[in-house]
Amino acid sequence: MVLNLASKSMALTYTEISTMMAHPESDLMEECLKEDLKFYFMNPCEKYRARHQIPWKLGLQILKIVMVTTQLVLFGLNNQLVVSFKEDNTVAFKHLFLKGYSGVDEDDYSCSVYTQEDVYESMFFIINQYHRLKNISLGMLGYEENEDDRIGLRVCKQHYKKGTVLPSNYTLNIDSEVEIDCIHLDPQVLNSENSGHWMNSSFFSLEFYRLLQVEISFNLKGIDLQTIHARELPDCYVFHNIITFDNKAHSGRIKIYFDTEANIQECKGLHVSGSSQKNTQYILMFDVFVIVSCVTSLILCTRSIVLALRLQKRFTRFFLEKYKRRVNDADRWEFINGWYILVIISDLMTITGSILKMEIKEKNLTNYDLCSILLGTSTLFAWVGVIRYLGYFQTYNVLILTMQASLPKVLRFCACAGMIYLGYTFCGWIVIGPYHEKVRYRAPSLFHQWSKYLEHKDLFSQELP
Repeated sequence: MVLNLASKSMALTYTEISTMMAHPESDLMEECLKEDLKFYFMNPCEKYRARHQIPWKLGLQILKIVMVTTQLVLFGLNNQLVVSFKEDNTVAFKHLFLKGYSGVDEDDYSCSVYTQEDVYESMFFIINQYHRLKNISLGMLGYEENEDDRIGLRVCKQHYKKGTVLPSNYTLNIDSEVEIDCIHLDPQVLNSENSGHWMNSSFFSLEFYRLLQVEISFNLKGIDLQTIHARELPDCYVFHNIITFDNKAHSGRIKIYFDTEANIQECKGLHVSGSSQKNTQYILMFDVFVIVSCVTSLILCTRSIVLALRLQKRFTRFFLEKYKRRVNDADRWEFINGWYILVIISDLMTITGSILKMEIKEKNLTNYDLCSILLGTSTLFAWVGVIRYLGYFQTYNVLILTMQASLPKVLRFCACAGMIYLGYTFCGWIVIGPYHEKVRYRAPSLFHQWSKYLEHKDLFSQELP
């Protein structure tokens, strides 16, 4: 294909051909250039048959795919332990601190209360459970300092500044300015002899017609020991918990939200004996080997691109000197191998992700999400790069060429279908959304909520007697 680049760029005249034949040295340069072009655009098998050149890049890419996939699986299994630990603790916290929690969230909030007595009982239940946490919790939990460097509970309430409401005669007098009052309850106060005096504080005398919300926040710390069974060093966590009583609607139902954020912290005084440390060393050695293979692949692919650019420059200069014409852009891009660029991007992401993974393994960093993105994307690119080698077989090459030819049309179709889909989604949300609770509170997640419509699940469903 590329051997005929000259014929694609221009048609030679009889005078130019005669001039070229008069210069044997030019003919030799042209033949040499043709041989280099022919060899450059061969696949690894053809190069081996032509010059017995061992396909190092092909073998290295196959080895790299195996290693990168193995590395991804090992990290994924470790990441699953992290995610499961966070989810299990979230469920445990809801059962510990939410009075009457059924085990299933009520849509986007955990539970709800309907009487003033239930509100007070739920608030005091949270405080008492926090006080007795070490005696009732099954997990390895402890108290942690909050943003003010204080250990304990922080209770804040938001309410309108002042006002009176008389629903009987539709009288309303409200100052819309919002006030925030807070109180701090530390373990010493809860452990004192008069530990129940805080319940009689005026702070807990709520005026529900002015009340907007009550927020109870506290921090806990824990250690994930399940990683030891997987021969991993344990992680230390800090859980930022916020329980919110939402009364902004003043509809007679106060929704209780439980939000927790788990952050991995550096463990202090960590001493684990046994095979965990040896297993960590083996995995670190494997990560180093992955980095070395990726650096080698990066060097080889970069070298191939540099040689391709040099060959392109030779061809362009030769074409300009002999034929007095410039090579068009389409022919210039023939020298740029997009697969090499994909491999280079994959190698860079793998190297970065592997370094990050090693730091996580040594408990110096905790960026699990970023590491997952880097390793996952690099593995995706590595496997997509296999398509290039499948193209060397005629059966697969036909399929690949068909995909390349149809891709622009498929993208145009997706763009048009996307416009229709978005319009259909917004229309369905405004028409059906207000009458369906699960959609009403998930308005930003249009794609998620509309998928429920398409699946015909939970949409105006009624149980038959």
